[in-house]
Amino acid sequence: MIWEKGSLIITTEKEKMDVEYIHHFLSTDSYWAENIPVEVVKKSINGSLCFGIFENEKQIGFARVVTDNATFGYLADVFIDEMYRRCGLSKWLMETIMNHPELQGFRTWLLGTKDAHGLYAQFGFKQLDEPDRIMRKSNPDVYKKKPG
Repeated sequence: MIWEKGSLIITTEKEKMDVEYIHHFLSTDSYWAENIPVEVVKKSINGSLCFGIFENEKQIGFARVVTDNATFGYLADVFIDEMYRRCGLSKWLMETIMNHPELQGFRTWLLGTKDAHGLYAQFGFKQLDEPDRIMRKSNPDVYKKKPG
């Protein structure tokens, strides 16, 4: 699917995703996926519904949804290139994701963020009412190199 706004498009076509660009941002500019290997990025794209924002042919943003396409969606790896921030692109990206026809009627959506609570609150996300009911297994150092 493709959405257009002037010279900008959002697409879910995986073959258009610039894996090198996405990997570079995630591995060097994100706080959540520092040092992520390119093979892991490729695998995550293959296993998700992806949304890329492009100006002409240049990718300037990305997000992906991990989902069963029926009841649950996990929003991950959302970013806009620093040079394109504060232009409403993250809001347009979120509107596109939340209105996507394959992502309707979910019982639960989840995401993790350190600093974008205001954006996600506009789309109905809120902090957990009962955090004691949610568990996780975390390995935050999985992409760090082990001493030789």
